[in-house]
Amino acid sequence: MLFLTTFAQNSPDCRTAIPVCADIPYLGLADGLGDIEDFDPEVILQTGCLEKGSVSSANIENNTSWFVFRAGTGGQVGFDIEALSDTAEWDFAVYGPDVDCEAISNGTAQPIRCNYEVNTTRFTGLGVNPENGDEGRPNQTQSLNTYDEYLNVTAGEIYYILINNFNTNFDDDAEPFELTFTGGSVSENQDTALDCTLRDEFLGLDIAACEGDADITLSALRSPAGPDIASIVWSVDYDDDGVIDDANLLSGPPATAAELVIPAQVANSGRYFVTITTASGTPPTIVDDGGILITVFGPPVLQEVIVLNSNLTNAPDQNNIEIVVEDLRGNGSYEYAINDGPFRDVPIFYDVPPGINTVIINDKNGCGITEPIEFLVIGYPKFFTPNGDLINDTWNIKGIDDPSIIDPVVFIFDRYGKLLKQLDVNSAWDGTYVGRTMPASDYWFRFEYAGTENGVVVAKLLQNHFTLKR
Repeated sequence: MLFLTTFAQNSPDCRTAIPVCADIPYLGLADGLGDIEDFDPEVILQTGCLEKGSVSSANIENNTSWFVFRAGTGGQVGFDIEALSDTAEWDFAVYGPDVDCEAISNGTAQPIRCNYEVNTTRFTGLGVNPENGDEGRPNQTQSLNTYDEYLNVTAGEIYYILINNFNTNFDDDAEPFELTFTGGSVSENQDTALDCTLRDEFLGLDIAACEGDADITLSALRSPAGPDIASIVWSVDYDDDGVIDDANLLSGPPATAAELVIPAQVANSGRYFVTITTASGTPPTIVDDGGILITVFGPPVLQEVIVLNSNLTNAPDQNNIEIVVEDLRGNGSYEYAINDGPFRDVPIFYDVPPGINTVIINDKNGCGITEPIEFLVIGYPKFFTPNGDLINDTWNIKGIDDPSIIDPVVFIFDRYGKLLKQLDVNSAWDGTYVGRTMPASDYWFRFEYAGTENGVVVAKLLQNHFTLKR
């Protein structure tokens, strides 16, 4: 069956961009912002040719619609955006290849094609204006150029298209446009120029969000069934392990179940599916087989600091530590900095001094950064030599004199577990027991304390061993 066009569609958020194919034109609508602001109006005033402009009530986003396509073959791809109303004034930006919505919204990814110029024709896009033959050329501000150059794509690359209606229509009346793909590869074979299997993933590409973001709205109305829907069933696999955890999150006719609203909370991470039963029965059902994976990241939370036993030097000033983040779902991505140093991806640090140190943890998904968190490292010599030469003659722990440690006590044992000495903050062991010189051997210690105060985290080093050398 040949479809000459699709029913009108809109997704005003990048994260739920509509997957499209080159084989048919798309009727689109645009009216207002989505659930989230893809460009923070207080931060992103300009990105590429996109700019806030002089209208105080307008942002880079005004009345937007987002689409996404995956190149099926290499070659030349363009598109026409045709205004289907008298008051609309359409602009666009193209991002890619293979960038994500987070990079777009924070300004890291710049548009590779962009036209926010005043249009004097019904058309704008990439390639050649079909109304007046205007050939695409690089955008120049205030050039009144309606078309930019074609894209030269490689098979498999993914691109996002932002279509924006910058006009004075703020009366909640959605305005329509038609999106048609053009270019050499499209003319050669419309069925392969863009990867049409992406359209079967009609729930959209996977979404990464931060806890506390706006709700995520999934729509069943962008499927190949169009409006031919009798009933809808939503399901979810929270652990993304192939086992459905809830087979009936929401179900019913389109009037009540066309959209599934998911609050952006870590517990709602998972792969979501929808099954559509068509009214015509041709085909009987439509399913987005792969579903859509939604991952919600929480702000970084320090769980503990561990002192490692990987440093074999005798210097108590050289301690190796590991920063452990509380990662409830095991999908976080973090970077770490201690003592005002640079950020690094590895949570292990070497030669950390005893006493109070600080760590900052940054979530690389953009979901938050901690304030400097103080933690206390306890340092100890790996050996001592009580031979009277005044070098390493006694053994004690460094760093426990900080007021954040309450009632610190160190117990020293021989290899059989016999208590030999109890140390407080100001004392040290000279290698004797009730006046007798103890032999060269390994000895164990246990560090105990009552607790912490003032929010200081104590690096865990509760017991370990050291060597007495003669």
